Amino acid sequence: MRLTDPRPALPAASPSAPRPVRAVATLLLALLAGFAAVAATVATGPAAAAQDVTWTVRTASNAFGSARTGYTYGVDPGATVQDALVVANHGDETLELAVYAADGYTTPAGQLDLLTPDRGSSAVGAWLATAVDTVTVEPGASVEVPFTLTVPADATPGDYAGGVVTSLAQADAAEGITVDRRLGIRVDLRVGGELRPALAVEDVHVSYDGTANPAGAGGAAVTYTVRNTGNQVLSADQTVAVTGPFGRLRVQAPEVARAPELLPGERWTVTVPVPDVLPSVRLTADVAVSPVVVDASGSTATLAPVRATATTWAVPWLTFGLVVLLAAVAVVVPRVVRARRRAGAAREAERTQRAVEQALRERELSANA
Repeated sequence: MRLTDPRPALPAASPSAPRPVRAVATLLLALLAGFAAVAATVATGPAAAAQDVTWTVRTASNAFGSARTGYTYGVDPGATVQDALVVANHGDETLELAVYAADGYTTPAGQLDLLTPDRGSSAVGAWLATAVDTVTVEPGASVEVPFTLTVPADATPGDYAGGVVTSLAQADAAEGITVDRRLGIRVDLRVGGELRPALAVEDVHVSYDGTANPAGAGGAAVTYTVRNTGNQVLSADQTVAVTGPFGRLRVQAPEVARAPELLPGERWTVTVPVPDVLPSVRLTADVAVSPVVVDASGSTATLAPVRATATTWAVPWLTFGLVVLLAAVAVVVPRVVRARRRAGAAREAERTQRAVEQALRERELSANA
């Protein structure tokens, strides 16, 4: 599986702002010289300009390679790796930078971010130790910062991600803020052992927004969470469909974007709109998520899909009302007609009876005369 991130930039998460007046904003920077290093600028108050960052970071040239886009290691539990970060000062002033490691995580936007030191790391950020906590770099100079990655003997097999970060915190008296600019490089680690790629689809919900047109269709929305339940970094192909009773009137959602790469244990929540769904009383949403494994060469393999469903009511109330009205008319009108016929027949019988009685009386009077 490919453990390096094809994206050229990785922001480090911003720390909590000190009092009394501090806010945090992030500015991504693309690294120079063709190095796909992780870049992040975190500023309290207004976002800092990209040109304010006067240094770059890159991987050291050694036995691991001379033009790496990041740090990628595959080691067994208990192993130790030694490597280095190169920091170059392109500005006119001496820089004193903090250097540290941090765990990575996937943001709601689908990109890798880094924990801040105050949040504490438990994997890469805890296992990687830099030779120094701060580094001084003169203008136009470069400094190599060695670091050691020591994997605990009881580390769980699987994939981990983090980063090595350089940080420059400066007070801005004019703005009354503190600016913390950071640049770093991603670290991808695979601890040897059995790999168990697996995803789960959880918390599936479907909603329906009907239409006033009795012959028209409405829109459905399907929301669900993809969770990486295995120990390997995975993305996922996704398909969503909505059907009526007995699997009829199936509507496939437009193409759903592939889920981002999720670290073991991470979740990704998705909402997929499904247009042109007929209100067929009871709707069923069918979600299929196929895990995608990427190897070190960049080749992908798709595993068997994982499915989940959810249902909701989609009653065509206007149509239902019209049907009820027609049914009522079909029942009531014949009864009214029959009642009117009976009333008319009764009136006709009464009229005939009165006519007969009148004729008899007249006949009787004629006979007596």
